[in-house]
Amino acid sequence: MSQSQAAPLTAPRDVVVVGATSAVAQAAIRHWAHQRARLVLVGRNRDALERVAADARLRGAASVDTQVGDLADTAFIETVCAIASPTIALIAHGSLSDSARSEASAQYLEYELTLNFVSAAQWVQQLALACERAGGGTVVAISSVAGDRGRGSNHVYGAAKAGLSAFCSGLRARMATRGVHIMTVLPGFIDSPMTAHIANKGALWTTPETIAQGIIRAITRQRDVVYLPGFWRLIMLIIKHVPERIFKRLKF
Repeated sequence: MSQSQAAPLTAPRDVVVVGATSAVAQAAIRHWAHQRARLVLVGRNRDALERVAADARLRGAASVDTQVGDLADTAFIETVCAIASPTIALIAHGSLSDSARSEASAQYLEYELTLNFVSAAQWVQQLALACERAGGGTVVAISSVAGDRGRGSNHVYGAAKAGLSAFCSGLRARMATRGVHIMTVLPGFIDSPMTAHIANKGALWTTPETIAQGIIRAITRQRDVVYLPGFWRLIMLIIKHVPERIFKRLKF
């Protein structure tokens, strides 16, 4: 099956959401619930996941199943993906790494790279194969503009997201003739619980709902790489072309 022959994105969809309790994921889930999708919600916190599931049922989801486990555990990933038959899959889990803490703890550094890159890549690949078994579909990975160029203030997070973006690029080419589309989402600053500790939020910040709406539109249009909001494409183009001798002196 060619990419143009991928399964049509018509409701009710079969949707798998990894990291379903994240703010962006919840906003997307509300949309799919209104579309009477069949949802499989995956997360680490059972109580939080059940609250998201209950809300999705109230909003009209055709069915809601929950899977609770360690999102970085390979056995858990394989178990969930073996029984999944998605038309759409969204990988939305992660954490905002503390670069200073990573200098003090090699164990923390390993965990952050594993969670933000290794586990995300495993979910993307296994869910892509699940889509292929189901006859085609779209796998969406939320990466970050931070992966476009490493910064001193978040070098661990940026490195993990750079790895995820590169992995998705390669997998997108690999799956292009197999009816599965891989989409990479590169958000900028999102005002969410993960960034609640940041006090000064300015004009570049946006809401989880805006990011989710952009993801929904991009799935419909079968975009490959999408910056959200779109102005981040220009911002990152400029940042990527700043000479290294200047860039390494910048404090941001």
